[in-house]
Amino acid sequence: MLPTTIRSPPSLNDYIPLSEYQSQTPETFHGGKPVLHYHATGAKAWIPKAQQSSGLIIFPADLPPSRPTGPESVVLNGSSEDLLEQKIDLFVNSESLTLFCPATESGVSIPYPSITLHATKQIGGADAAAATSSGEQEERRYMSLYMQLQLSDGGGDDESFEIVELTIVPPESSTDLTGDEQQQQAATEADKLFKAISECSNLHPDPADEDDDENDGYYAAGADDRIIFEGGADGGQPEAIEGYSGVFSIGGGGGRLPPPMPGSSGWITAENVHEYFDEEGNWIGGEGVSGELGEGAGRVRVRNEAERDAEANGKNGEEDSSESKRPRTE
Repeated sequence: MLPTTIRSPPSLNDYIPLSEYQSQTPETFHGGKPVLHYHATGAKAWIPKAQQSSGLIIFPADLPPSRPTGPESVVLNGSSEDLLEQKIDLFVNSESLTLFCPATESGVSIPYPSITLHATKQIGGADAAAATSSGEQEERRYMSLYMQLQLSDGGGDDESFEIVELTIVPPESSTDLTGDEQQQQAATEADKLFKAISECSNLHPDPADEDDDENDGYYAAGADDRIIFEGGADGGQPEAIEGYSGVFSIGGGGGRLPPPMPGSSGWITAENVHEYFDEEGNWIGGEGVSGELGEGAGRVRVRNEAERDAEANGKNGEEDSSESKRPRTE
């Protein structure tokens, strides 16, 4: 989804305030007016001067240089020369993040999947100070919201995406849309803006990749992920095995464990384990063992016997030679 350019300023009547939306059951969950989570006028938007032609309409290519203004510019430590500033109105709503610039009479509605990163950012701090009226140095810091925007689809190459860095400095106050005055007073404007964008972004998750869709078919609801044991001569319909989820038996089950695999000695359970092992855990066999072990089974061959077999194999095999044999070491 790509941003949409707007040429007229949005109106508050185009939205439903968050407090009003939460106080009543909506008539429909599809369509209707977007829910307004945050609104402020006179906010400051900054982008790097090198990204002026990035396609963000509120910073047109023919925009006269407009550096950041005070009081935030005082604590930028000379980096204000690399930034451009525009005054904007903010409309954080459930459909998109809308920015409108009265100076250029233009704005942009940014889909939330295009916001690849957003975080609060401190401007100034211990290294930024300004002189007060008495001549003393006073530490100043301001909070802003930093975002990275992906304004083009970039084609099929992930490296061709162009990221625009946008910093928004909210005004000192905004429209109260929550109805909670205590919470509004406790949070900073940057925190309110960050929370509003986070909540709206959660309503628009990133679209799933095609590879994920293919893999989801194996685990989707209704997929044939059952385990079926076939056995018994009578056939019949699959019967669910008690105590197991998604495990069925076809014939001969009778609600018990499924028939054992062909050639095995049957199932060893807590009820019949004594028929196969003694108290010390040694194998003792027992009824139900399919077939007897052949001659020599369970016996360990001595070294001389193993060497005789190896020599016999060497004489009978035409491919063996004395050069291919390793010397015997003690």
